[in-house]
Amino acid sequence: MGHNDKRQADSAKPEKLKGKEYLRQLKQLHVELVTLQEWVKHKGLKVCIVFEGRDGAGKGGTIKAITERVSPRVFRVVALPAPTEREKSQMYLQRYVPHFPAGGEVVIFDRSWYNRAGVERVMGFCPEEQVERFLKITPLVEKAMVDSGIVLLKYWLEVSPEEQTRRLEARIQDGRKTWKLSPMDLESYSRWFDYSRARDGMFAATDTPWAPWFVVRSDDKKRARLNIIKHLLSRIPYKEAPRDKVELPKRQKAKDYREPEYPFKYIPELF
Repeated sequence: MGHNDKRQADSAKPEKLKGKEYLRQLKQLHVELVTLQEWVKHKGLKVCIVFEGRDGAGKGGTIKAITERVSPRVFRVVALPAPTEREKSQMYLQRYVPHFPAGGEVVIFDRSWYNRAGVERVMGFCPEEQVERFLKITPLVEKAMVDSGIVLLKYWLEVSPEEQTRRLEARIQDGRKTWKLSPMDLESYSRWFDYSRARDGMFAATDTPWAPWFVVRSDDKKRARLNIIKHLLSRIPYKEAPRDKVELPKRQKAKDYREPEYPFKYIPELF
């Protein structure tokens, strides 16, 4: 691509969403997510949302944007650690199954069983024949999930190499984000095209009519979050659940209660 072509392509991209507009839109979507939550509880729906994507693509921030105003008893986030020795001896998908949603739950997987098709394949953590078996079995498992009544949504967040570099470098400099940068992240950063090949193979095998992959451009994190929330709301039929009008009751009178002289240990008010 020449310089002129690149300038034209860059100019075609929308400006990054301003914070004020992002918060305005997010507030409206949070109201809809609460409405969805109450409908899920009312109808006993089972929803499973899978987030995958490249390191630094914005999965964690998206999940936080979805869950920050809803009940953790309904919206449950699952981010499993590395498998134990016992779990390594199990059928691969076995440790994920107990986390599938029951009625009235929305379960969000921050990375999922697709680790086998991604990091495990690229880093050589499992033989290639295990990957191929996984890619054959997974569409059948997901068909069984959907047939059991689970609403299954799978999102892949795609970030450009330049934006990934910028975000990972920011993690090195920002003391709040150093925990987000592991040796595995650095290794995966150097293997961009190995991960591209793994992603392509995963899509070819598991992008099915009953459990399709939805791809999200996430160079603009704010736009990506809003687009994902809007999309997932469109994929789950819901309406406002019936509820009684809520009014605060009268607070009881103090009668014989007196504030104690107990020396409460208040924290220092430094702010």
